[in-house]
Amino acid sequence: MSELAYREQALLFEAGVARLVGIVTTPSALRSKLGVLIVVGGPQYRVGSHRQFVLLARALAARGFAVMRFDCSGMGDSSGFALPFTDRDRDVRAAIDAFIATVPAIREIAIWGLCDAASAALIYAPQDARVTRLVLLNPWVRSDAGLARTHLKHYYSARLLDRAFWRDLFRGRVGVGRALRGLGSTLVQALERSGRASRRGSNTSEQALSFQQRMALGWKRFDGDILLICSGDDLTAREFVDRAASDAQWKGLLGQVRVARCDFPEADHTFSRAAWRDRVAAWTADWLAQRMTARHDSHAPAAREVA
Repeated sequence: MSELAYREQALLFEAGVARLVGIVTTPSALRSKLGVLIVVGGPQYRVGSHRQFVLLARALAARGFAVMRFDCSGMGDSSGFALPFTDRDRDVRAAIDAFIATVPAIREIAIWGLCDAASAALIYAPQDARVTRLVLLNPWVRSDAGLARTHLKHYYSARLLDRAFWRDLFRGRVGVGRALRGLGSTLVQALERSGRASRRGSNTSEQALSFQQRMALGWKRFDGDILLICSGDDLTAREFVDRAASDAQWKGLLGQVRVARCDFPEADHTFSRAAWRDRVAAWTADWLAQRMTARHDSHAPAAREVA
């Protein structure tokens, strides 16, 4: 498919008392009524690590999708105070309003988010009927206990199978003994904190839920399609997958027919290599195009995996 020309337009829009800055990338020939909103996670702004969000927006525009990326309150060029990812609803809603006002042909929104932006997207999406797709990369479900278990399962288990580790241990190297004691202490403390958090979370009111519980609830309440991309070389992704497999609140969610999952064994958390970034962009564009086609074909099954 030949690339389409696109234009980039800066805009200012209000989110409460904050004035936010966004960039809309619009193809000269818009091929879809689905717009893609890139939500930024972590302490960064609309460009993204390794210019990932800029390059993603242009790659999707080359496939005919309008794309918007923006600075959240208190970040980048936006005014106001920085908010935690669990409190981004106002910013995201204002961004969608501004996006649709700028590209009136858009009728639906797909939110694309990496790390805690994926978490924020899950919390927000069920509240807004305009959001019909989610692209979630390495969602953030970090907890002390979860991180300890992930380290134990994916790092220390590998160490225990390492011949060099046992050789150093039997030679009495102090560093190894200290590492084992430190691991045990960390794991016990994390599990204790997890138990206290579980007891505090026995309150059934939605306001008392942890952000991980709000994410699971958001996944259940959101009735659109989801593309999940997980890096193999990333403890954040592994912690999410482990939690989804072991936590009763997440039971069965990743296996739903409407969920397409791409595992990327060699990629790190931010897809820092150009080849990794390009593959993510291609997966995203292909899945969005496929789902838009399936929307108009009542006999088309939902994809479980993207090639």
